[in-house]
Amino acid sequence: MEQYGDPHGDSPGLRPGRGPLPAGAGGRLIDLANAVREDPALPRDAMAALLARHGETERELRGLTGGEAAALRRAVAQLTERVLTETDTDRAAEALNALLERCAARPRLSRHGGHPWHLHVDRSDDASWADWFTAAAALALAQLLSERRGIARGECAAPGCRRLFLGGGPGARRRYCSRASATRTRVAEHRRRQHGG
Repeated sequence: MEQYGDPHGDSPGLRPGRGPLPAGAGGRLIDLANAVREDPALPRDAMAALLARHGETERELRGLTGGEAAALRRAVAQLTERVLTETDTDRAAEALNALLERCAARPRLSRHGGHPWHLHVDRSDDASWADWFTAAAALALAQLLSERRGIARGECAAPGCRRLFLGGGPGARRRYCSRASATRTRVAEHRRRQHGG
C-alpha cells in the first residue's frame, strides 16, 4: 500500500521551536488534504491508515465504509477549496461559519472507543465520518482565524511540491511543508550557485 500523509517524515502538526498547533484536528486536516490532493480517489484503506496515525482505533475504523470514505474525501476537498486555499480571510470565515452551522453542535466532552475524555463538536458520537471531520477541522481553523486574525497556511515553495501546511503562529512566514523540503531546496540552490547556474 502507498504511504499517504507526510512523505518527508516531519509531523505536520509541529513546527520546530514553535510548539504544536492547536488541536489535533489541524494536523489531521493537513494530512488528509494533502493525501486527497495527491489522489482524489484516495482508497479507503489508505485513508484508514492515515486516520490511524492520528489516533483512530481499529474498532472505530471498521465503520469507515467505502461510502463513508467517499463522503470524507468530499468533505476534505470542500475544506481545502473553501478554507485552506482561500486567500481572503472574510470568505474563509464565512465558509467556516457555514460548515460549523451545517455540521457542528454544542461542544461536549466524550469518552468512547477506548479514548480518554476529549472534545467533540459534531452532533453525536455516531455522526458520519464526514460530519465529525468537518466539525472538528472547522472548529480548529475557526480558532486559528479568531486568535491570529487569519489562518497561517500555504502551499510549499519547494519546486515540484504542492503540499499544504498550517503555520504555527507569529514569527517568520513559513514557506515549506517540512524541514526536509526546505533543506532540499536550499541544497539545490547552493549547488546551482556553486556550479555557476
